[in-house]
Amino acid sequence: MTKRQIRVYADTSVYGGVFDEEFAEASQAFFDLVRNEVYTLCVSEVVHQELSVAPEKVNELFQEFLPTAQLLDIGPDALALQRAYIAEGILSEKWYDDALHVALATVAECNVIVSWNFKHIVNFRKIPLFNAVNVLKGYRQIAIHSPLEVINYEE
Repeated sequence: MTKRQIRVYADTSVYGGVFDEEFAEASQAFFDLVRNEVYTLCVSEVVHQELSVAPEKVNELFQEFLPTAQLLDIGPDALALQRAYIAEGILSEKWYDDALHVALATVAECNVIVSWNFKHIVNFRKIPLFNAVNVLKGYRQIAIHSPLEVINYEE
């Protein structure tokens, strides 16, 4: 039996986290797991656009993974799910891109989203709300974690 790859959507904050003292160790460990093919990285044009204003070294990291990553399309299903999150008040229209990150990963059936965005994405109050909308709209629930929660620790 072949081992099924875990599909992980990393939002913009994880790329920048590699170069932030507070988040560097866990972010780098996450990307090492991607390099070692433990995870299949999924990316979107939303991440690419958000990183267009980031420092060059952050963009270079994104570009490193682009050839092997799965690119998720911003299609009508993801946009409809994003609008549902906003309509339900999980996020306001101001946080359109954060809602789109979750919607893209959900529609693409990623196993998990990783993010350092504790206000809008990795938030214990919002995660069950995102998943309730997912189920109501016919999608499966999605795991949402910080990179700290998806890296390997030495036993």
